[in-house]
Amino acid sequence: MANKAKLEALLTLINTSARDAIALYEQYGDAPAIDQAELHPLDSAVDQVALKSAVRILEGACAQICTTLAPPAHTAVNLVQVYDHACVRVVARERVSDILLKYPKGLHVNELAKQINVEPKKLARIMRLLATRGCYNEVDTDVFANNRLSLILLEENPVKYMILLHVDLITKGGSVFYETLKDPKIAYSYEPTVAPVMYSIDKNGTEGTIFDWMARHDGQREAYHTSMRGLNGIMGSLAVLAHFPFEKYSTVVDVGGGVGAFSLPLAKTHKNVKITIHDLPEALVQTRDLWAKECPEALAEDRVEFEDLNFFEQVPVKGKDIYYVSAKLWATSCEVNGDRSSEISSTTGPTTNDYVLRQLSRKQAAIEHSELGVASAPEPLLANFGVGNMRSYQQDMTMLFAHNAKERTLQDFLALTTVAGLKLEKVWDLAESCVMEYSAA
Repeated sequence: MANKAKLEALLTLINTSARDAIALYEQYGDAPAIDQAELHPLDSAVDQVALKSAVRILEGACAQICTTLAPPAHTAVNLVQVYDHACVRVVARERVSDILLKYPKGLHVNELAKQINVEPKKLARIMRLLATRGCYNEVDTDVFANNRLSLILLEENPVKYMILLHVDLITKGGSVFYETLKDPKIAYSYEPTVAPVMYSIDKNGTEGTIFDWMARHDGQREAYHTSMRGLNGIMGSLAVLAHFPFEKYSTVVDVGGGVGAFSLPLAKTHKNVKITIHDLPEALVQTRDLWAKECPEALAEDRVEFEDLNFFEQVPVKGKDIYYVSAKLWATSCEVNGDRSSEISSTTGPTTNDYVLRQLSRKQAAIEHSELGVASAPEPLLANFGVGNMRSYQQDMTMLFAHNAKERTLQDFLALTTVAGLKLEKVWDLAESCVMEYSAA
């Protein structure tokens, strides 16, 4: 394909995918506007696979055509001159979105600065940068109001806790990443105790893993579990509730289930299922409290039970239909997961988990599409959808910064689970995430 033809093809993809997204929004009402002050009904839909599929192509094509046509120096500096996270940290920590709820017509930055005790001229620059990104509206000079994007930063939204995890902790690991690659004591180590995040705070005498750090700081473990609930909304992984035939099964084990980011929505949508949540005892304290508040009927009807389990030392309860293992467990070391997977495979029924990394090799991507039904990127997009699938690669770095771990490709999972005695039955492609269904080989 000639260069101009590739650009024309990208323009077509942009137009088509944008129209597809607009049509999906219009099934729920009007298409959204960047300055609207309320969420769109589609924003909270469990099944966003079609929308995420369209946006994946839209983002990938827009970024690819801009990178192609812009001067290289322009794009190279754009990769690093990104201070959004520093500005988001300020407004998230100071609960600016919650404050602005009381001022639907906007609040002058001078008054906002008084309420959060931040110098007003500096705050104005923070708010203006974010408004330029589409987060907050500048309704008049130095007067700011909430919009659809800034509402995600409300204290009640679990996504905010994922954002805080990144801006407060993960960015510290990123700031010393190069140093960890060059430190001869740890450069070749994959021990979680010397992950970049822990390296960055080691000067304070902190030891152990990031989870050990959380256990020693009030509220951090609870915030982390809340952030996992937000991750489902970010990734759209709860679409599995609409696509996987849970109505055919009666028991589900949520391995490392935390507060029930997956199993709580499952209990509300599939009341035929008896759920067992496995996690560490200290995690299950918060889990029981949350279920009593948000799904008391499941407790009253004996549709959920909580069982202590250290996934790296113990075997999940046997004899259940489905074992759901989320990506955060699979992303730890292959050796540990191989042992755990083999023990799960001794039970009956399918095992499910997410994976996020897609192939940059178009040849390999074509194989995965033809043999496993995984969506393939239309040409001339990069084979992995490019920036349209960027979060998976950012998440891979998150795992490296926080745990010295990684995300995996489909081929990685196949190799791991084959050794563990699991047979891949089906891949459920949910656009930004996937669920793989296994049975005992």
